[in-house]
Amino acid sequence: MHKIIKQILNKIENVGYEAYVIGGYVRDLLVGIASYDIDICTNATPKELMMIFPNASSKNLGGIDFKVKEYHIEITTYREEIKYKNRKPIEFNYINNLVKDLERRDFTINAICMNSKGEIIDLVGGIEDLSNLKVKMIGDVTTKLKEDPLRILRAIRIASHLNFNLEPTLYKAIEENKDLVLVLSNVRIKEELDKLLLSNNVKKGLNLLNDLGIINLLNISGWQDIVPVKNLEGMYAQIKMSYDIPFTKEEKNNITSIRRIINAGELDKFTIYNYGLYLSLVAGEILNIDKKTINKIYKSLPIHDKKDINIKADKIINIIGIEHAKKTSIILKDIENLIINGKIRNKTGDIEKYIKEHKSEWII
Repeated sequence: MHKIIKQILNKIENVGYEAYVIGGYVRDLLVGIASYDIDICTNATPKELMMIFPNASSKNLGGIDFKVKEYHIEITTYREEIKYKNRKPIEFNYINNLVKDLERRDFTINAICMNSKGEIIDLVGGIEDLSNLKVKMIGDVTTKLKEDPLRILRAIRIASHLNFNLEPTLYKAIEENKDLVLVLSNVRIKEELDKLLLSNNVKKGLNLLNDLGIINLLNISGWQDIVPVKNLEGMYAQIKMSYDIPFTKEEKNNITSIRRIINAGELDKFTIYNYGLYLSLVAGEILNIDKKTINKIYKSLPIHDKKDINIKADKIINIIGIEHAKKTSIILKDIENLIINGKIRNKTGDIEKYIKEHKSEWII
């Protein structure tokens, strides 16, 4: 346990409350994976937590969060959830009982606790399931999935992240209730897909989605031959989805561009120039093209953008005449290609000379 986390636990304990690290951080720590999202549970109420950590932000469901260096800390009060609506608890009580708080959680391996001394407290069999490489639900599986259908995607994503298997009862319940995924917002679906696509065992996750029938629900195709890369746009560029995933305009453009490069199957100097270094490197990794080769080609380009061309539009108009001004963009494009191809130098004098000598080719 990092000393920062220990200090936070001690700060809560020093004013008389219980506090335990729980969730993904403990789970990943026990299997040797680094994690920076820290969940802490406590019997201190949100109001009391704000007094202990006055600079924190309050959470809707009873808790606070803040950042310390690279760690994102979320502290929640023990609670008992009574009623759900749209996958969110709308009725709950704050309680002073760790066991009851654990019962509301999703998976056994996410409910292993650690105190400030680094001691493990396992009240739900999470250690055994970690040893057996198993993702198992706490409590009645079907009830838990109906309470929060996001648990369907989360179970598959965690299995992918850890290279674990779904416990048979959980697997069967997901298979029987897979349509619940469709009640989730596209934002929540994307959040889980993002994490799955960047997991260390993405193919396992995609195979699980397929075997459970969720691939078809989300209309995902082209996933069978995916090449794992640690770039989300590169991963989405390799699959097709008719489901409405909320990408930003920039993400959509980048995904489309990477897909075009992949479909072309090569990266020559014109492609690298037209799409830029970032997109070329992402596509190059998918195409198994050495990034040193791509960087070398990019650095050797005489220009990296149309703006780098050493002649202005008004200069071209002076040469060809105002009556032919509409030809300027065509001439600039031709000059751009000639410079990239090494046919002329990117020098104002050389460009002017070329335009004068070849003026008749553009003006008929």
